[in-house]
Amino acid sequence: MSPTMLISHDDELRQITLEAHTQAVERAIHTMHTHLHELLTLEDLASVACLSPFHFNRVFRRLIGIPPGEFLSALRFQMARRLLLTTSLSVTDICFEVGYNSVGSFTSRFTQLVGLSPRLLRQHAHAFEPSTVPNTGFMPPSNSCAQMRHALVGQINTPAAFRGTIYVGLFSSPVPQGAPVRCTKLSTPGWYLLQGIADGVYYLRAAAFPQASDLQSSLLPDKNLLVGSSTLPLVVHNGHIMGNPDLDLHSPLLTDPPLVLGLPLI
Repeated sequence: MSPTMLISHDDELRQITLEAHTQAVERAIHTMHTHLHELLTLEDLASVACLSPFHFNRVFRRLIGIPPGEFLSALRFQMARRLLLTTSLSVTDICFEVGYNSVGSFTSRFTQLVGLSPRLLRQHAHAFEPSTVPNTGFMPPSNSCAQMRHALVGQINTPAAFRGTIYVGLFSSPVPQGAPVRCTKLSTPGWYLLQGIADGVYYLRAAAFPQASDLQSSLLPDKNLLVGSSTLPLVVHNGHIMGNPDLDLHSPLLTDPPLVLGLPLI
């Protein structure tokens, strides 16, 4: 067999393995979605994926970027936020509904990750008014701005038909939760600028909420939501940023890290 054929065969095997691992991880994520109220162990999820717990954990982290337990926790708080905004269930009932048995622990962790306590989230939602202001332009930065140290300049791209508000943030975790290290809000796709970024490793995330006339569609756009994330983390060293600062936004995929942050209420 020639070297070229060997390389082609190896590439084919890698692709087959990647597809099998992706399907295994997707099966586990489907199980998370349908069993949020239950205790799910690593062993349970690995069994669904038909992998050993050690292998499943390693495959999940490699494909998704975070451990399965962290992904599951984010899904639970994402659902808790939805229940707070769409039902009259008490905080206690919602706590149990998403698999927690301590209201105090649930409330504390929810506040930390979402950015508002459960009660404040509901209060802000009741006072929220969907924006109907048309988009305004956003001027691209100058060349001198693009060369600034401790500053990130990039572009956000969306489908041409998108109209709405785009939130861009740098996070210390692959999951967009808690307060971002730096953030900005855009009224149109295009250039963004984040300044004052300390040396470190960060994850770039963006979420675009389309314009809507009703409250629920404004707060929970579901399939109309657009998201994007950097494939690799951004590294800031001596004020210089290494990594791709541009994002192409798309409809959420099953394997995208759940959006936990309480946008657009914070």
